[in-house]
Amino acid sequence: MSEERPVTETLVSRRDFVRKSALTAAALVAGVNSAGASNTTTPKPLSYNENMEYRPLGRTGLMVSAVCLGGHWKRVNTMLKTPFDQEAYSGEEINHAEFMKNRSDVITRCLEAGINYVDACNGAEIMVYSHALKGRRDKMYLGYSWHLRESRYPEWRSAKKLLEGLDLGLRDAKLDYVDLWRISLPQQQIGTVEELEPIEHGAVEALEAAKKQGKVRFTGISTHNRVWLKSMIQDYPQHMEVVLFPYTASTKTLPYDSLFTTVKKNNVGVFGIKPFADNNLFQGDSAPGSPAAHEDNGRARLAIRYILSNPAISAPIPGLISTAQVDNVAKAVMEWKKLGNKDLSGLGKATDQMWAKLPSHYEWLRDWQHV
Repeated sequence: MSEERPVTETLVSRRDFVRKSALTAAALVAGVNSAGASNTTTPKPLSYNENMEYRPLGRTGLMVSAVCLGGHWKRVNTMLKTPFDQEAYSGEEINHAEFMKNRSDVITRCLEAGINYVDACNGAEIMVYSHALKGRRDKMYLGYSWHLRESRYPEWRSAKKLLEGLDLGLRDAKLDYVDLWRISLPQQQIGTVEELEPIEHGAVEALEAAKKQGKVRFTGISTHNRVWLKSMIQDYPQHMEVVLFPYTASTKTLPYDSLFTTVKKNNVGVFGIKPFADNNLFQGDSAPGSPAAHEDNGRARLAIRYILSNPAISAPIPGLISTAQVDNVAKAVMEWKKLGNKDLSGLGKATDQMWAKLPSHYEWLRDWQHV
């Protein structure tokens, strides 16, 4: 991969309102008013709760809750009385009244706890959460990635097709805009630079155009490839405002050549996915009244506390399937600064068990033990 690539005028140009909004956000973060004097009144974060911590989302000007809501609802059947195909992800979920009540209740409890971002990473999640946020869209930031219409699939890799997919998604979900469009890059190996570069250029051009058109406020990518993610931030720093990548309860920062060096240099917002390693951190099945519930709640809090000890992480985004789980991770935010050696020892034992039972289709998570 070359160190520098020419960027076309299409990628560089921005509408004036984008620049102005970025400057306004920067001024708010800096606490400076239009006259240049110190502004002693800092605007409260969206859906503010005094017991929640808020962190800057890179250079976006947004302050996001230190733990946010991931889009997945795995194991949600343990909360429902009526059968539900939780693996279908078809978009028909909005027709299941009990499931939708569960999602609406979780959103409500998130807002009450001060959690102000939800990440929807496929079509079903976008449909469900846009519906659950109806009438309160201004209370929570919405992250968007309709992965079936994005770069993971060859037919959607051009800027034209990516923008077409975005338009379809906004229409289907009845959304005027999204706060973050983070395109999902391919998970499989890309064999050559000749194959890789068109994927990159298509994604970046689409992100630029969508922002220019006012359909997205901020842009970024998600990927399971650490090296590729680092090069994307380095090659296209203007467009990589927020990135998503795995950060589990045992991930550590590399002593050299760390992705976080690049993240910090470019002031990029980071959402950590898979904080519970696809629930492999837990002993039970997440059902209410499970004999393992107390232990698993403690493990969930330990994981969140550990992840928050890295200040470069804007927020981990666990999938939460009950209001009790929302309360549990919110409690972890209040506890993380007291993380001690005894806690770390307990977390180490839990993550040893986590890695031991990791299924084969999640072996790729091991590549993220060091970042």
